[in-house]
Amino acid sequence: STAVRSKQAKQFDWAMDKFNSSVRRTGRITKTLLLHIFHDICRTGYPSGNQALLLLRSCGALLPEVPPANRSELAHHIWEKLQELGAQYDVSHYNALLKVYLQNEFKFSPMDFLAKMQAANILPNRVTYQRLIAAYCRNGDIDGASAILGFMKSKDLPITEAVFNSLITGHACAGDIESAKNILTVMRNAGIEPGPDTYVSLLEAYAQNGDMENVKATLETAESADCSLMDRDIMQVIFTLVKAGHHQHAPEMVERLRHERGYIPDAMNMCLSLITHGHEDTAFHMLKSFPTLQMDNVSQDPLNLGNFFLRHCVTMETPLEKIGQYCKVLQEANLHTSPLTFALSCALETRKTSMSIEMMKMLKDQKMPVRPHFFWPLLTPHVKDKNTIVKAMDGLGVDPDVDTLSNYVFPAFPSMEEAQHSLKTNPFFLCVSPHPEETAFFLYNLIESLPKREAQAQEEKLRKYFSQLREQVQALDHLEGENTLLTLEKKLEELKSENKPLSSTLKEILLALSAEENLQRALELKQQHEEEMTVPSYAILINLCCLHDNAEEALNLKREMSRKDSSMALDTSKYIALVRTLSKNGKVEEAVDILKEMKEKDVVLGDTHVISLFHIFNSMRSNGGPDAIRRLQNTIFTLGLAKPTTSLCSPLITAYLDSNDLPGALDAAMECQKLYKQLPRIHDIVVALVEQGDTEKLQKVMDFVSQERGEMRMLYDLFFAFLQTGRYREARKIIETPGIRARQTRLQWFAEKCVAAKRMEPLEQMVEITAKLFDCDRDEMYSYILRLCKDTNDWQKAEATWTKMQEENMIPREKTLHLLADILRNNGQEVPFKVPEVQLRLRYRPLLLNIDKSGVSLNPATYDQVIRALLAVGEMEDAMVVKDINVYGYLFTKVKPLLHFPDALLSLKSVLESNRVPSHLAVRRLLQALSSQGNLASIQEVENLMKELSTPLNLSPMLFINNTALAQIHNGDVDSAVEMIESIYTNPNSRSGSISYVFRKVLENGNDEAFDKLSAMAERLANHFACYRPALDIFLELLDMDKVDDAKFMLARCNAVAEQRDILMAYLTKKDLESAKALYEQMQKEGVEVDELSLKRLASLYCQAGETVPFIEPPVKFVCYCEFN
Repeated sequence: STAVRSKQAKQFDWAMDKFNSSVRRTGRITKTLLLHIFHDICRTGYPSGNQALLLLRSCGALLPEVPPANRSELAHHIWEKLQELGAQYDVSHYNALLKVYLQNEFKFSPMDFLAKMQAANILPNRVTYQRLIAAYCRNGDIDGASAILGFMKSKDLPITEAVFNSLITGHACAGDIESAKNILTVMRNAGIEPGPDTYVSLLEAYAQNGDMENVKATLETAESADCSLMDRDIMQVIFTLVKAGHHQHAPEMVERLRHERGYIPDAMNMCLSLITHGHEDTAFHMLKSFPTLQMDNVSQDPLNLGNFFLRHCVTMETPLEKIGQYCKVLQEANLHTSPLTFALSCALETRKTSMSIEMMKMLKDQKMPVRPHFFWPLLTPHVKDKNTIVKAMDGLGVDPDVDTLSNYVFPAFPSMEEAQHSLKTNPFFLCVSPHPEETAFFLYNLIESLPKREAQAQEEKLRKYFSQLREQVQALDHLEGENTLLTLEKKLEELKSENKPLSSTLKEILLALSAEENLQRALELKQQHEEEMTVPSYAILINLCCLHDNAEEALNLKREMSRKDSSMALDTSKYIALVRTLSKNGKVEEAVDILKEMKEKDVVLGDTHVISLFHIFNSMRSNGGPDAIRRLQNTIFTLGLAKPTTSLCSPLITAYLDSNDLPGALDAAMECQKLYKQLPRIHDIVVALVEQGDTEKLQKVMDFVSQERGEMRMLYDLFFAFLQTGRYREARKIIETPGIRARQTRLQWFAEKCVAAKRMEPLEQMVEITAKLFDCDRDEMYSYILRLCKDTNDWQKAEATWTKMQEENMIPREKTLHLLADILRNNGQEVPFKVPEVQLRLRYRPLLLNIDKSGVSLNPATYDQVIRALLAVGEMEDAMVVKDINVYGYLFTKVKPLLHFPDALLSLKSVLESNRVPSHLAVRRLLQALSSQGNLASIQEVENLMKELSTPLNLSPMLFINNTALAQIHNGDVDSAVEMIESIYTNPNSRSGSISYVFRKVLENGNDEAFDKLSAMAERLANHFACYRPALDIFLELLDMDKVDDAKFMLARCNAVAEQRDILMAYLTKKDLESAKALYEQMQKEGVEVDELSLKRLASLYCQAGETVPFIEPPVKFVCYCEFN
């Protein structure tokens, strides 16, 4: 039915998102997730082609924790089951199955596979033939591969790099390594330059034979050919070495790994595959090479390196002696706090009884406690063997407690009498003693539940309260009805003859004339009734003059108005119109005066006014030039009328580019970055420099961008410039830079730029070059090509893109398939896949109501978009319902924390009681407001409310600690704040974070007494407890506030702060030269080694300031990316 298919589509969207997220973050999925999706699809009974493709693709290398044979078996099961349920397979499904066979090294007959496709009336395509060739070559069958090559040539299909790579593998497997090597020459003769995959194929051929000399030589050849191999490529070679039995060479190759960004997930998958294939020793060697800082960022726990490794060892039933040895090494190296306990938990989760009991014995041998609840997972499945488990407990000296007996042991007895008899006859059971913590736990939960029931009793009162609020927040209708101009003028004459006030009627006439844009008549009236002119009437006239671009008259009227009443101000829109007219007519200084008046009279600019400023600057490019734009920009930013943004800064750069003044544009862009932290139109500047071949200026701008915005930003700027100018080889070298990862928003930006300009070649090149880029959304990349294909009606390109997508073995989203199908149908072409059904109408209201009931808090922008969409299709009633859903969240996050703290707390409680979840921002703002008032009781109340949440917000404990300390300081109780903070940092069981927020607020408020006491505490913690975080926080805050001398004094008092290298180096990359000098000098005194990258960054700071670098600058240059013709 339609409802079932609709539900299925939603479930698949969820599954697809979950799948994509897992693959992009980790490069793998779990078998549990795969089976969950599979069973959901089977239950609905309507499998789509795209769902089948997703499931089939997942049965290969994406399951490193499952043995290859089991993966192939699962693929066949999924294929047959979905076919039974009516799934329609096309060539993409057969190609996906072929890929799974290759990844799982499944033995099959390529010719039988082709016959199977023919029987199903499915025509093979280029991807099919390429994978069949790969299948033959894996078995060393060059004749079979040649037969498929013949098919391809007869159909005029191109022979790609992938085919040559397979032939290298085929010759190597046939024992003809020389022929494998000669394939590279054949490729070059065919006009195909060997890429990284080609060199990897050759490396694997040598690795299969353990020929390390040729492996090293090939690596050098690839490097000299500017073909950079990534860590994942080296891992493939390591895997081949180990599988071929050459374990002794693995450590040497592991040392070649550069630990690029994305190394951790790739290395984890490598370790899992090695364990799955029984090579856990090599996997453990890989594990020990993991950079621990990167692991910290992934896990947010500094001492749990190897959890995934231990878990998989347990799953694969690695010998217990090995697991014990691994745990011992991890603990001795301080890489894991309790590896054996974690391994035991894994064994218990997987119900491995004998392994679990042996691990408990190992724990006991290490003098570690074994608790009764350790045995619960083992007791649950063992209905008949519970006595065995209890005996094992007895052997380990563990007494079963009340819960163990009542929940797990007694239910195994056929009757209560037999259980009582066992208690009487077995003195072992009599040793059970009740534990007082059980009673405390029960009472705690009982007391905790009481406030919730009381709050529910007040539910109607709270609802009534919010209902009253909604009634009060309503817009007043404006009175309508206007008199005609003729009637008004007649009325004016009557009032004048009766000597009555004219100002009100005069204003109405001016308004009517303004609507008709009749400036001449309006000025005549003003001349006739000068004495009756009021400020509002002047404002109308000024706006009308601006509309007619009459700058002189507008300025005179403004001066007259100020003489009448200098305290009165125009509204914001009229001020902006006046500034526009004056600047457009060359009266820049007069416009500056108007801006200064706006500041004096506290005129506030909204978003629309800021957009108007952008258009004003843009209009000045031709008649004012860069100097005029800069004058106006500096005034606006200095006065604080608007915050500097890229869009507001860009017209200045555009003015220089329009006049072909590239050095001026570059200097202006760098000036904007230094003054306003904005870098406008840097892409256009870099493109112009690349086109001119000006390597000196290009190096200058790249060094500047790297220093100011980071190396990743610099690399992407260079990457896009190379793409736009057709230097694709240089662009590829950028993406092969170690450590680079996908920045999806930047890739989207360039793709949108290509689509808008209808530039297919750079877009195609970008998609191809980023194929192996870590965390790159491949479906989105290909969707941009298809969008451009649709715009240009190029169905052949769209069809070729579909083939490339299959080559890459990616799963397109439904919207991508619809887009491709539309292109083909519009051009009368057959669609080579089943098109997913379209859900014609999205029912926002039930969906949002369900989300609302579940307590999930959506972003306000989401509600805004839904309301707009509903209004666009005339669904007024549904739009009002959505508005009512969001009213609580709006009142709480926007109004209450900023105005009335008691009401804010009440709003928070009502939000929680209505099963809603407040936003992080709302809670944070509320706590900051409460701390600024010294309201300790309310901060504690908020903390308790957050603990009661059924859906945790994952707020940092330091949020409450910092605000509690600030509240105590506000109340004059500095000693309590110091005592609380000190107790947290000296507690060995607490995980303390940063308190820099406290120091910053104290410094901003000029509270010297509190700062002195906090500084003394930080010194005491550093010198007596080796706890350096508070001292480090003070040091960095002092640098932030330009208190360099105080920071040096702090460093002198706490020398060990300089040893906190990672945080300090991160700080150095974004701070000024004086701060960096102070830090570098102290590190030199303390003998702390500074790496080359940090020295390069420091050298850049010296060069920027025009000072001599006092050390040898490391040769880190980016000009190597720029190879100009």
